[in-house]
Amino acid sequence: MLSQAKQNRTDTAHMKISQKLLTSSQVMFKTMKEMQMSRANTSNSFGSITKTFHWLTALLILGIIPLGVIANNLPFETDAELALKAQVFSWHKTLGVLVFFVALARILWASGQVKPGALHPERRIETFAAETAHWLLYISLVIVPLSGWIEHAATTGFAPIWWPFGQSLPFVPKNEGIAHLFASLHWIFGKVMIATLLLHIAGALKHHIIDRDMTLLRMWFGARENPVTTSKGHSKLPAIAAIGVICIAGIGITNTNNSQSTPKPTQLAAVTSDWQVESGEIAIKITQFGSDVSGQFADWTSSITFDPTPAEIMGQVKTTIAIGSLILGSVTDQAMGADYFDVAQFAQATFVADIKPDGDAFIADGTLTIKGISIPLAMPFTLDITDQTAEMQANITLDRRDFAIGLSQQDDSNLGFAVDVAISLTASQHQPQ
Repeated sequence: MLSQAKQNRTDTAHMKISQKLLTSSQVMFKTMKEMQMSRANTSNSFGSITKTFHWLTALLILGIIPLGVIANNLPFETDAELALKAQVFSWHKTLGVLVFFVALARILWASGQVKPGALHPERRIETFAAETAHWLLYISLVIVPLSGWIEHAATTGFAPIWWPFGQSLPFVPKNEGIAHLFASLHWIFGKVMIATLLLHIAGALKHHIIDRDMTLLRMWFGARENPVTTSKGHSKLPAIAAIGVICIAGIGITNTNNSQSTPKPTQLAAVTSDWQVESGEIAIKITQFGSDVSGQFADWTSSITFDPTPAEIMGQVKTTIAIGSLILGSVTDQAMGADYFDVAQFAQATFVADIKPDGDAFIADGTLTIKGISIPLAMPFTLDITDQTAEMQANITLDRRDFAIGLSQQDDSNLGFAVDVAISLTASQHQPQ
């Protein structure tokens, strides 16, 4: 009998343990289910993932806007100032790329979620304005960083993006026209985004302080009793209105670009000579922050006399370059400044030289004048003449400091001292009439 009583007590203990385990399992299962449900939106509330996307985006935007403003206004007269300006711009660009991917992820997540119903559906104008603002923010959070990224990829030089993607984008060529267009889009849509963001913040504060409702709180973390709302099919009109605003802004940019009369340097007058230049290129390459920046002069002339008969001096050349025609990636405007080419004071550069034989090649031995400073220069070049048509190629390296260019930048790692120049031209012998 004692053994039976002991067995009964053991069975009872096992039963209690089993019931506790079952209860604990049910509680755990319920908690996990609630946690899983809390990650997703409901008709009454936003889930934790939506909230995380919302506040992460807000944090990034509130950081990236001041960085852009500060970077644009920082001076760059010294090595230290230029390095700081580039670093701030790099932070701005790098975070901008992050905003782009966060925005895409947020949109993808939102597309599969229930959107909680409006707290005040009877306020139709207010609800319409709020939903239009949300659409504008969604669109601009994609367009603004993407347009900035495309501008960066289409140009060369200055502040790099620190993500390990490289500095280029597929299908985006290095092109100043494309860079200018997307820079304009980045600027105007950035203003649209900032204006919409300010309205969004003002609306949230109005709901929280004046209306004293749950609009702001239901986007914040933590358990609370949310008002019961009905998630109905939302009108497409706010999305259409937002797209309309974006289109109007884009048209405004197009009209502004078309109406702008950008002052262009006076085009050099054509010259005639014994050998007439048919085509050619004067290209330069500098190094800034370890990256190559390439450009070329669009307007230049060469007056050439040349007799292929061997002699101590076989001809002369005079080349005139319009400095203002230089296109040099993202630093074109900087290169025109007083500390660099100072195009306002020195609009032209010249190279005047005698052409001399040098074994199987030739040398243009003369003087190069840039920024009013004349330096002796002997430039080796190759020449191939076929049927009165000459093909010329030359490559030289200059030191910018010899011509007082960028003297405020004395750190070679910020702005390289060496400037590589590549010259090529095709000329035809002028036939006397």
